Amino acid sequence: MDRPRLEVADVFRHYGHAFRQRFGASLSSAQRRVMTAVEVCRTARLGGHLDECDQCGHQRISYNSCSNRHCPKCQSLARIDWISDRQAEVLDCQYFHAVFTVPEEIAAIALQNKKTVYGILFRATAETLTTIAADPKHLGAQIGFFAVLHTWGQNLLHHPHLHCVIPGGGISPDGTRWISCRSGFFLPVRVLSRLFRRLFLQYLQDAFDSGQLQFTASLEALANPNEFARHLRHPKQVEWCVYAKPPFAGPEQVLDYVGRYTHRVAISNNRLLDIADNQVRFQWKDYRDGDRHKTMTLSADEFIRRFLIHVLPDRFQKIRYYGFLGNRFRQKKLALCRQLLAMPAATPKPVAPETTDYLDRLEQRTGVSLRQCPICHQGCMIRIATLAPRAPASTDTS
Repeated sequence: MDRPRLEVADVFRHYGHAFRQRFGASLSSAQRRVMTAVEVCRTARLGGHLDECDQCGHQRISYNSCSNRHCPKCQSLARIDWISDRQAEVLDCQYFHAVFTVPEEIAAIALQNKKTVYGILFRATAETLTTIAADPKHLGAQIGFFAVLHTWGQNLLHHPHLHCVIPGGGISPDGTRWISCRSGFFLPVRVLSRLFRRLFLQYLQDAFDSGQLQFTASLEALANPNEFARHLRHPKQVEWCVYAKPPFAGPEQVLDYVGRYTHRVAISNNRLLDIADNQVRFQWKDYRDGDRHKTMTLSADEFIRRFLIHVLPDRFQKIRYYGFLGNRFRQKKLALCRQLLAMPAATPKPVAPETTDYLDRLEQRTGVSLRQCPICHQGCMIRIATLAPRAPASTDTS
């Protein structure tokens, strides 16, 4: 695939310094690191290596990546790694995709309390799915699933929601059989929505009562218990959005499709249309208007601000696993699922020597080599020199 003509990094390089001068005091350390990482990714600042074709002598410089999970250029290999690790976990059954979203009033609180409220979003969603699925009136089984946090909409505004991918069935309470859900139907959305609302609001109130929530600026008044209760009055009365997408056509489609969600960032480079005159123009899809593709123009400052509100807290896990896919008992439970579904046992993957080289890892994961000379198409690109970083080793790019 050709490199995009414009990149988010170009916005940061052109306008990032001025943005820091104006708004630096309000930036978190994590947001500062993301800005720096995106700016220096695959540039001489991070160093790299020089390759030469062993046939025609063509030389190519490749600069190192920042490996930051918010960088639009650093997700392809992470996605490939994740898909490769999940291949053996796909079961021969239906798969469903559900989305859990919180109302705007809750999103506003989440923006100022990311770690706490995003954690509640995961907890309430997981408890909702496992509780309803375990109820004999609905499925009566232990299910397994994973959830991926997204915090953005297509217009880059704050819109926290979870994408959940769920095999269509589970293990019976006595562990002796696989219980399948109905064809094309997983669990009743309205039942999920109401339990999700109740659990989320309960855990949010618990967090408030224990002093885990902090409020500033326009939300400062919510520190008062009466104002906090008033703020939640509307979310308690409305239906919360739990959306069940159509089931996947087959298990083989699951990982490729879901890989687009697991390692997506707020905006990809290929959506950028123009960067000029202190403005950024990009394409977006308006889901409220028949999924029409539209163009949005923002000032550079506003574009950067919107991008940075989606920076997650340090070490916050954006992909989490539950039920029989939970990390602690995953291998044992998956082996039981395969047995109950009359699937062959998983074949252990050969352990390849670990390497940090991008091209080696890509070839290990995909079998595709990018070492062929792009000029003569006959020779192999051989590394002949390592290029030291031009910036001091202390440059903040983590």
